[in-house]
Amino acid sequence: MTKTPRRYHITTFGCQMNKADSERMAGILDNMGLISSEDPNDANIILYNTCTIRDNAEHKVYSYLGRQAKRKHKQPDLTLIVAGCVAQQEGEALLRRVPELDLVMGPQHANRLQDLLEQVFNGNQVVATEPIHIVEDITKPRRDSKVTAWVNIIYGCNEHCTYCVVPSVRGAEQSRYPEAIRAEMEELGRQGYPEITLLGQNIDAYGRDLPGVTAEGRNKHTFTDLLYYVHDVPGVERIRFATSHPRYFTERLIRACAELPKVCEHFHIPFQSGDNELLKAMARGYTHEKYRRIIDKIRELMPDASISADAIVGFPGETEAQFENTLKLVEDIGFDLLNTAAYSPRPGTPAALWGNQVSEEVKADRLQRLNHLVGVKAAERSLRYMGRTEEILVEDTNQKNAAQVMGRTRGNRLTFFEGDINQLKGKLVQVKITEVRPFSLTGEVKQLVMV
Repeated sequence: MTKTPRRYHITTFGCQMNKADSERMAGILDNMGLISSEDPNDANIILYNTCTIRDNAEHKVYSYLGRQAKRKHKQPDLTLIVAGCVAQQEGEALLRRVPELDLVMGPQHANRLQDLLEQVFNGNQVVATEPIHIVEDITKPRRDSKVTAWVNIIYGCNEHCTYCVVPSVRGAEQSRYPEAIRAEMEELGRQGYPEITLLGQNIDAYGRDLPGVTAEGRNKHTFTDLLYYVHDVPGVERIRFATSHPRYFTERLIRACAELPKVCEHFHIPFQSGDNELLKAMARGYTHEKYRRIIDKIRELMPDASISADAIVGFPGETEAQFENTLKLVEDIGFDLLNTAAYSPRPGTPAALWGNQVSEEVKADRLQRLNHLVGVKAAERSLRYMGRTEEILVEDTNQKNAAQVMGRTRGNRLTFFEGDINQLKGKLVQVKITEVRPFSLTGEVKQLVMV
């Protein structure tokens, strides 16, 4: 009698790093002979890949877990897994809170999923959160897209921002060697992926932990050097990267991005606050003025470049005047996109213990005011696209209009136009922009781009 294969379902919370980790874990489960299920209630292995940056994301995980824990009482063969940052942060405490859990595993253990699951299948309840050296991953991720792919180049974080839990949940920085990164990109090029996004928590800090020094006295391996090294990978037409830290964003890197035609003119560089005193309290390692110099240099060399960022309102001690410095920075720069959030105290971070917390009412008011300005500036930035012809990489069907496809400009602006997804998916298309909105565009096809 043939045994029915186990079915798995993965729910991913949080950032691009988590999405990339989920793809790797899905690849491992596929290699084990398991079958992916879109419906969690149809699966007997449930994996939540979690995020702890914001309090609401963490609460959502516990809500999902509660429903599945009840289900497990009726279906004892159900395997429940919590991976990612909440798992790393809580460790064994998760088992006390949700005793139905079978496996708790931190982000550094994503590559070990098969070994850990085999322990679970042998009747063990497993917690894997100890720091380890991440070995080169030979598994093939199950990519959620057939057009764009993530490639991790550096794991972990050595920064100690006073509001952030990432260093404690993702571990110390570990850079992959350039040869391994290029080999993964070459395989993706052979598989027909035209766009690759290089990922790292602080991607421009890449290479600091790798050995070697140049004759000029700088690190042998830097992110700038890596871009030159992988730029000519066959089959890859676009290269993006995220997330950048202003502390390490050099003029040499900016010049490389301007020189290398495959590197898209889109830069995601979080600033978090426009006030120098708050930046110091956050331990960010740069000033308002340094951030402005970075953006000015980008726009000097790439005038049409898109700039996106992250910002926090209501950090402990933030005064109205300090908040207005953030508004001024947004007004002066004019971001194409700004991810905003009210400060959320996170366990184990210094700022969570400070006595000068800002009230929720003030945070909500400031977030509303900032978001209004973000929308105004994004709308102004979108105006430059009107009537222009833009190169769009087609990714998928517009979920709200089946007659349209969707893709992105080189500057990462979402764009919709009429077309047949079966003919256009993965293709570069010249599109004339006929309608602009703050965060998206609409256009009409002019021609395919021959590559």
